[in-house]
Amino acid sequence: MTATITTPDAATGNGNSIAERLDRLSLTSLHIKVILLCTAGLAVDIGEVALSNTFSAIFLSPPYNAPRDSISLLLGAVFAGGAAGAPLFGWFADRYGRRAALQLSLLVLVVSSLAVASSPGIGWMTLFRFVSGLALGGYPPLTAAYLADLLPPQRRGTNMMLCAAFAFLGAPALIFLIRWLTPLAPLGMEGWRWALIVAAAFSALTAVLFFRVPESPRWLAAVGRNQEAEQSFRRFQAAMRETAEPFLYVPAKPARASAVATDDTAGPQAYFRRAVFLAALYGLGPWATIGFPLLSATVMLQKGFRVGDSLLFAGLSMLGPTIGITILAFLFDRIERRIALILCAATLVALGLAFDLGSTLTLLVLLGFGFNLASAAYSTLLSIYGAELFPTDRRALATSAGWGVGRIVSAFVPIALLPLLATQGPIAMFGVITVVLLVSILLIAVAGPPGLARKPVE
Repeated sequence: MTATITTPDAATGNGNSIAERLDRLSLTSLHIKVILLCTAGLAVDIGEVALSNTFSAIFLSPPYNAPRDSISLLLGAVFAGGAAGAPLFGWFADRYGRRAALQLSLLVLVVSSLAVASSPGIGWMTLFRFVSGLALGGYPPLTAAYLADLLPPQRRGTNMMLCAAFAFLGAPALIFLIRWLTPLAPLGMEGWRWALIVAAAFSALTAVLFFRVPESPRWLAAVGRNQEAEQSFRRFQAAMRETAEPFLYVPAKPARASAVATDDTAGPQAYFRRAVFLAALYGLGPWATIGFPLLSATVMLQKGFRVGDSLLFAGLSMLGPTIGITILAFLFDRIERRIALILCAATLVALGLAFDLGSTLTLLVLLGFGFNLASAAYSTLLSIYGAELFPTDRRALATSAGWGVGRIVSAFVPIALLPLLATQGPIAMFGVITVVLLVSILLIAVAGPPGLARKPVE
């Protein structure tokens, strides 16, 4: 019997819509280019956030000796900016496209990073770090939305995890760059200023290279731009080494529609509940995922280590996410999303308390390595899980709004934890982190909707 091949139409429901045809493509060279570009931009994003860790150690020490309240504002400024930037860029992405939003966020980061690098004092740095935060808050959820739109369901989780794994190299790269350049001070400029200049140059190059990849066909079809969606899809089809036609038009399985759409609870009220749930998790997460990396160098100083040792600790411990997430990526799609989140949170509790009790540099580096690994895995998993809970036409805004709540909380994390660390010591700080993580575990277990591991998104 000869199968009848029908003409694909983005508006049909016969299994040949743009989204369904996109889901049946294997991973192409164009997919890989998109992943690499998202990784490059995310590496700068993570690296710039990690700079706050070095700022807390550098400016609290000679010759700066800046007041702790000024440092708290400096550290919080980037997260305050992210609180405003995340939903703004999310709205822009749902309205004007994923690729355009990613490029705009990178351009904002170029200008603001150069401004921070040329700042004459803490006050100006704080202002421009807020502007940087607009872009830094917007880019990660945009990456999750763009990749969730494009990647084949069977490999979506693995490849999004690998994107995050290599992006985390941006943190140790900038920290070690500062450590290397600080004693050299090329052209009379401090190492941290050079790190910002390098980050700006890398952001500019990535923004330009995004012109070489297409807009999301899924998003284009969702907003009714069917001809452009078809053209964009054809670019992915053409990138396949083998001919795609033999399996492009295989009749869709009865359960093909996204699990989000077929869930009996799905609808406006269900999406609102999911948005509130996601925002709550994003709001709880920064106490551990931001608080520990941000203040761990300061904890090292309180334990009696030198600034150079604390920077060495920060750089080495930041290698944990890349190594660990690369390994976990190949297991990720085999574990139910909620179980994976709970396991990561429980691991953070154990490692945080052990770090508080540790006293030798080697042990602290190993514990910091493990904590940053689990923290990065939790954050990455949460972004993937969140992106899978919403349909294409509201995915970027819903996830970015949740991310924005996380940025609001992140702005207060150093303001709350730094004085607590100074007056009550590390055990009080880690006590707060532990309680918040336990609340997160309970929330996921009780209220978390199922994820879409190895299943299509809507």
